[in-house]
Amino acid sequence: MFSHIDAKYAYEGNDLGATYTKEKTMFKLWAPEAEAVSIHLYRTCKEEKPYRNLPMKKGKNGVWSKEVFGDLDGVYYTYMVTNDGLEQETIDIYAKTAGANGAMGMVLDFQKCNPAGWENQGYVPLEHYTDACIYEMHIRDFSIDPSGHFCYKGRFLAFIEKGLVNDAGDSVGIDHLKELGVTHVHLMPAFDYATVDETQVHKPQFNWGYDPQNYNVPEGSYSTDPFDGKSRVAEFKRMVYALHREGIGVIMDVVYNHTYATADSCFTKTYPCYYYRQWDNKLNLYANGSGCGNELATERAMVRKYIIDSLVHWMTEYKIDGFRFDLMGLYDNETINEAYRVLHEINPNVIMYGEGWTGGDTPLEWEKRCMKLNARFTPNVAYFSDDFRDTVKGNNFENKQKGYVNGACGSEDFVREIMSGRIPHPQLPNLTKYSWADHPTQTVNYVEAHDNLTLWDKLYYTNPTASVETRIKMDKLAAAMVFLSQGIPFIQAGQEFLRSKPFPGGMVFDHNSYKSPDAINSLKWNRKSEFRSVFEYYQGLIAFRKAHSALRMYDNSQVAENLWYLDNLPQHVVGFILKNDNLFEEMIVFINPNEYSVKLHAFGEYGVYIDSNCAGVRPMRTVTGDYDLDPLSVIVLGREREEYLENSHVTD
Repeated sequence: MFSHIDAKYAYEGNDLGATYTKEKTMFKLWAPEAEAVSIHLYRTCKEEKPYRNLPMKKGKNGVWSKEVFGDLDGVYYTYMVTNDGLEQETIDIYAKTAGANGAMGMVLDFQKCNPAGWENQGYVPLEHYTDACIYEMHIRDFSIDPSGHFCYKGRFLAFIEKGLVNDAGDSVGIDHLKELGVTHVHLMPAFDYATVDETQVHKPQFNWGYDPQNYNVPEGSYSTDPFDGKSRVAEFKRMVYALHREGIGVIMDVVYNHTYATADSCFTKTYPCYYYRQWDNKLNLYANGSGCGNELATERAMVRKYIIDSLVHWMTEYKIDGFRFDLMGLYDNETINEAYRVLHEINPNVIMYGEGWTGGDTPLEWEKRCMKLNARFTPNVAYFSDDFRDTVKGNNFENKQKGYVNGACGSEDFVREIMSGRIPHPQLPNLTKYSWADHPTQTVNYVEAHDNLTLWDKLYYTNPTASVETRIKMDKLAAAMVFLSQGIPFIQAGQEFLRSKPFPGGMVFDHNSYKSPDAINSLKWNRKSEFRSVFEYYQGLIAFRKAHSALRMYDNSQVAENLWYLDNLPQHVVGFILKNDNLFEEMIVFINPNEYSVKLHAFGEYGVYIDSNCAGVRPMRTVTGDYDLDPLSVIVLGREREEYLENSHVTD
């Protein structure tokens, strides 16, 4: 239907939107079938009538343009676009910032919004995807709870606050992230989304943000002044700068698969039907693979260009280190591969991953979908391993179904597969035939994310009569599996102190808190002190993983050569040996999901680095001969290289 439009009008310029200089601003809008377009200029976003109305001229490739002289920094603007005789006012789809509720774009001198030292700051280094330890968070959740004692509650600027502690004196906020040791924070949608009224930020409002309104604009409710388009830009940059100064990369959750509105969206008002995928070219029947009423037609030339232009804007203007794609199965492979190519040229350390599935059926051809089962077509993109999640803790959508760590039996073969990164392995014939990942860099391993129950709540539903101590052991075991597996480890904010989302009254938990109140969603920072041992265990796991290259292999041949599973182990126990580590001659890992201890034998002397209670980079004790593997636990044994021992200088 739209292939002839792409052939005739596709535009390759990088100047759509408002291009600002102090002397003049050039406005350009791609609307090849519009009958007329004009610009309305406003002094503030609260004005109802523009102070100037300027007609635009249509040029090549269907691009309308207008050059306006004078310094327009801080001036708001909209377009009046006429399609099929209907004139509608709309924000520029390429607007880079906006006024309250994203109704008007704003011309902006971005240089004025840079924090001191911004020009000298680069991206966070990342040699291989498997070197990352990712921490998913919602910006409001991070700082809104009273236990965190933040000044900028629920705002971008909460990330610049240092020296904060909870009621027991333990660090919170950005100091906590640094203490935990994660390499990257994954920010849930921080672009301008629709379902929080930015004019009423003093009232409690919440949404995860998967309801896009303006893709290139920071969310105003996270700024100190949603009515000032400069505020959200400057404060977003200060957030990124603060994280980068601590050596923490910033991954942005992007949702180019659908928009919140359809008929009233800025895309429809600009060029009806073009930006959205339809069934059988019936323009009134929008495809709904997102489950949200529409899906963007990523395979069309100007939609693909828009997505890539948007990603480039976030990376170049805000120094974003990577992107997580929502419902990536609704994107075509060509768009994602081209996005990676362009972004990698800008930042060779970029990381890209996403949900390798759709929310429903879509007319996009199966082989073109950027799905987990098509991972071989996008070799530089990683996918969430729901296989890992469900094997470890049980089906994500069945509250009471158990997994390997919480009571399910007979899943040892699946455990071996997920610990290998779901890639072909000589000992795992099923994987050789059915693996979906080509390399461990394509696998994101997790047991908890913003969707569905937290791990701690899932453990309650599956083991309601178990003691808190027993469920803590299950939690630690699940976490150990995440960080000791091949692939990319991923946790949700607060998982390290047993995050829970109970409804009022407790013992019933929220599995879909996308618009639930702060009382359910906020990070309860006092839990860090209550479950300090759990936090320290996660901290130790992260430190150990970062120290050992054998846990961060990035090629399937490395895994095949250096990971070997052990046979003849006690029932349900999984064990493997890792070779060619930077510090160890040999690393041995045993996982015991049983509620009883098992006896193992060490052929030689090994240091114990991780057990049921502690994890870290220094050995807690040594074992020789027979030893016990505790119930619901993992044990990691290591024998250090002689050259490392000779050159190491241990200090207390």
